[in-house]
Amino acid sequence: MDNASTSSPSPADDAAPDNALLEGVVTRSTGSWYDIQVGDESIPSRVRGKFRLEQEEADQTNPVAVGDRVTIRLNEEDGTGMIVDIHERETKLSRRAAGRRAGQEHVIVANVDFAWAVQSVHMPRLNAGFIDRFLISADMFDVPAGIILNKVDLLNDDPEVEDIAAMYTELGYPVLRTSATEGIGIEALREQLEDKISVVAGPSGTGKSSLLNAIEPGLDVETGEVSQKTEKGKHTTTFAELHPISGGGFIVDTPGIREFGILELHPADLAHFFVEFVPYLDDCKFQDCTHDHEPGCAVKRAVDDGDIHPRRYESYLNVLYSLQEGEEGLGR
Repeated sequence: MDNASTSSPSPADDAAPDNALLEGVVTRSTGSWYDIQVGDESIPSRVRGKFRLEQEEADQTNPVAVGDRVTIRLNEEDGTGMIVDIHERETKLSRRAAGRRAGQEHVIVANVDFAWAVQSVHMPRLNAGFIDRFLISADMFDVPAGIILNKVDLLNDDPEVEDIAAMYTELGYPVLRTSATEGIGIEALREQLEDKISVVAGPSGTGKSSLLNAIEPGLDVETGEVSQKTEKGKHTTTFAELHPISGGGFIVDTPGIREFGILELHPADLAHFFVEFVPYLDDCKFQDCTHDHEPGCAVKRAVDDGDIHPRRYESYLNVLYSLQEGEEGLGR
């Protein structure tokens, strides 16, 4: 539970007439304004200054996230709202903020049921390191997660991509192969989204917006092109937004994320978030084994025996070193 988001209305709020206070869900965040869905109505709202002060003290980039359940006070003069209470979160998906706010927590979405890491098989190329960091973060916040491999029409039987897909499938993660342009895997993805609040996240250019348009054509989410030279996409989704799905459920579209930094994870705990490591952790010679250089390491032995994929072990070491260096899992 996110206990930092349980502020209560002040006495002045309590004195407000009942019909001035409304409860709703944040469906869009633009930084200073939030769209709050109250019944069939969307009310543009601002956040009280006290929440921004609490956000600074908590070292967070955003006091309110898409998916948050909030109470607003309605301004009857212009129809806007003021967020006066942020309800306790059941779940959340967060990452380490980059840029000028590096090191702070950025809450991507609140109260989400499932998280999908979206990668393209080509243009831009698949990044398994991003997937691993995404899966770790989802697991830390008890959010089930899976992987969408998009643009499979460009695959051309790439053995590396197939190896990566098989690896995650064997680990128990759902892996969907999709192509928004060819309509491949769209029905399977739609079925996975039914009656859930799901979030899709990945780098720009991986086709998240195209997938949303294929699932729900009426959304008409803006899409962008990928540079042939850099194989990187341009940001077309600027703000996180929650969209209803006609078959039931909601999906949160997010801005492109180039890197997925991990927050507040001690290096000694990292191995517990690599599911295939867990059966071997108690068999290491040293109780505080980092599974890096120590003799008698059961995890390294499992790698040598072919029971742990060397790609995953290499990814584990990359995250481990970044945590040890105090970069909190920053990586791509």
